[in-house]
Amino acid sequence: MDIQLFIQNVTDQFDELNVELTPETNFRKVEGWTSLVALLVITMVDEEYGIVLPPEEMRKTNTIQELFDLVVSKQ
Repeated sequence: MDIQLFIQNVTDQFDELNVELTPETNFRKVEGWTSLVALLVITMVDEEYGIVLPPEEMRKTNTIQELFDLVVSKQ
């Protein structure tokens, strides 16, 4: 799994907002991060990677890298 593609997929969940994410970005502090975006990310992970990401596990992550590592660990 490629982290740059993952970052693009997460960025796409922010809809019309112009956000720039890196592996070190604390996505919870990005302007526009809401519970709806969190649900969209969970849905994207399921659709793009076939991985069910429990919300309680996602809540333990803060950076894009941590989220990516969690998804990779579920493969």
